[in-house]
Amino acid sequence: MLFILFILIYPNDCVKAAANGLILWYENILPALLPFTIFSNMLIQSGYLDDLVRAAMPLLNRLFFHHPQAAYPIVAGFLFGFPMGSKTTADLLKEGKLSIQEANILCAMCNNISPVFVSSYLLNASLGIGHKVWQTYAVLYLPPLVCGLFLLRLTKALPLKKNTASGSNLNFQIIDAGIMNGFETLLKLGGYIMLFSLLSQMCIRLAGNHDPVYWCLAGVTEITNGIHAVAQSSLPLAAKYEAAVAATAFGGLSGFAQTASMVKETGISMRFYLVFRLVQTLCSTLLAVCIF
Repeated sequence: MLFILFILIYPNDCVKAAANGLILWYENILPALLPFTIFSNMLIQSGYLDDLVRAAMPLLNRLFFHHPQAAYPIVAGFLFGFPMGSKTTADLLKEGKLSIQEANILCAMCNNISPVFVSSYLLNASLGIGHKVWQTYAVLYLPPLVCGLFLLRLTKALPLKKNTASGSNLNFQIIDAGIMNGFETLLKLGGYIMLFSLLSQMCIRLAGNHDPVYWCLAGVTEITNGIHAVAQSSLPLAAKYEAAVAATAFGGLSGFAQTASMVKETGISMRFYLVFRLVQTLCSTLLAVCIF
């Protein structure tokens, strides 16, 4: 009802916000994530991922404390960024390659904002401090990595199933399914981005001339708008950096909703995910204060 009232009262704001959200999705999210999503689906469904895991088993066991299947979600999540960490974790859980305990940890641990977004939008375009790239990577990615690996070490690994797949399993049926799954995933993300762009526009109207209220609402709601609002504020550069890091580490309510959509009907705990993100946000913010 609030959305409907807002659309009726401020139609121009709604059209602009929806257009901005869809342009962001079309120009940045779709081309960056769709190819990897399709490839990921094919890799898991064909059985080739199991072959790769077995080939690298000695190294993966040492790196990930005898959780070799965790390697793929960790690599996908930290390199390609949100929401690939949650998506690959959910896919592996559905295939019976992860336990629910492993999936809960990996979903929270790997579902981070991509390094490309951090270096290009956060540091260069918004704050103009591109020289802080590696420090910011450490601030944002070390807390979830260390905490996640520690929790995995305390968790019993699910044994790797015997591989019955062959090369003939990579057929057009798997490719078609991977393409359709990829488009379905990205269309959902587009819908959530548009809805939360509208919600962010509502926050602007609710905040009025109270800038601190708007900064907080925007940062909690959606990180792109939150970072932009903080970057355009009158805060000192150090405070801008710390606030932007906090918003990025948390991921926003938009990120929470998109993650819930990626893992629905899998049994992955969103309560655990939220607690993990809050702890990560606190740790990253404290590190940001220390380094700036």
